[in-house]
Amino acid sequence: MVAYLERTAGWERSAVSLALEGRGAVDALRAIAMSIGADSCRPGFRGCAFINAAAEFPDAEHSVRIVVDAHRRWTLDVFTGLAVDAGVADPGAVAGQLMMLRDGAMVSGYLSDPESIAEALGAAYLAVVEAGRHPQGA
Repeated sequence: MVAYLERTAGWERSAVSLALEGRGAVDALRAIAMSIGADSCRPGFRGCAFINAAAEFPDAEHSVRIVVDAHRRWTLDVFTGLAVDAGVADPGAVAGQLMMLRDGAMVSGYLSDPESIAEALGAAYLAVVEAGRHPQGA
């Protein structure tokens, strides 16, 4: 299981890195949404490997959870960097919201078609970033 998760993490990191190449924050988020839409709707997909593994191995000290947590921290760091680049007021909060959206798309992906997941996720990412640029009460 650890080797599988490490391979999956490497694949996801490559896909995200490709989505980031030469793009600003908003375009990178759109590209990430497209990648998640395509990945989460491929034949045989049964949800996010990391979320599924975390559910199967709840002990935070287990080697599976260590890989899961490391990959999720990496993903959250990417979202934080994009939030900073997008000029949001609270990059940590926005990154957390982007991560929740990613998780939801990955969980529901195999129930929908790739275009609808990518489109909905991209729109949600942009709405979160826009709201983060103009927080209520500011």
